[in-house]
Amino acid sequence: MNYETIIYQKTDKIARITLSRPKMLNALDGQMMIELPQVIAQAAKDDGARVVVVTGAGRAFCAGGDHKHIGQMAGRRSGADEDFSFVEGVMLGLQRMGKPTIAMVNGPAVGGGFDIALACDMRIGSENARFMVAFSRIGLVPGSGSCWTLPRIIGLSKACRLIFTGDFVEAEEAYRIGLLDWLVPSDKLEEETMALARRIAQGPPIAFRFDKTVIYNGLNSDFETTLKLGSACENLCRNTEDFKEGIKAFAEKRQAVFQGK
Repeated sequence: MNYETIIYQKTDKIARITLSRPKMLNALDGQMMIELPQVIAQAAKDDGARVVVVTGAGRAFCAGGDHKHIGQMAGRRSGADEDFSFVEGVMLGLQRMGKPTIAMVNGPAVGGGFDIALACDMRIGSENARFMVAFSRIGLVPGSGSCWTLPRIIGLSKACRLIFTGDFVEAEEAYRIGLLDWLVPSDKLEEETMALARRIAQGPPIAFRFDKTVIYNGLNSDFETTLKLGSACENLCRNTEDFKEGIKAFAEKRQAVFQGK
């Protein structure tokens, strides 16, 4: 499928989703808000992709909502419905995807762009990365996920500070407080991100799918419930060819070759 505002590529079992409106800092306009949920659904169903990397073209990750689009949607009930459809397709789509997801943050991630990065399982960025919740600056509540994701990633009080103030967080601080899991030089960002993605792509895709189920369900469950779910998923994995291959490879002291079966 061809997209106007998104580039979808796949190599080495890695799907790469690139937001591509570089002249507008990859701001989310109406077309991108239609296409991004579609491409995330495509990546989720792509049997040839085991890991998904999300990034932006040019010097930004995503500058949030395009101001023209935001102005057009103001006060429209249909606009609210369209926004939720986008949020559901993108934020929930990334979290519920049965594959590890990595945000490669090459520049500013603001507003909705910030929330896209937070919806990924991991974030790697360069010194050019900077983050801002942004919604309070225009009199809005962060409706695209950061009220849920941000406290779980960096803690309650830090999340409140960033949401209430709308301050930018530069790369070094982002790494210090846990917004970024890795901070690498800009000229090494793609190399390091793809090396990480390739390493994960060699892992067991069935187990990873269950990993995400247990991890994210566990955020809203008690320990006992999570243990039961984890045990059930582990038992299901014991019936896979990947488990047999993993045991065999461990005994033979070699790298396992997982087939997702």
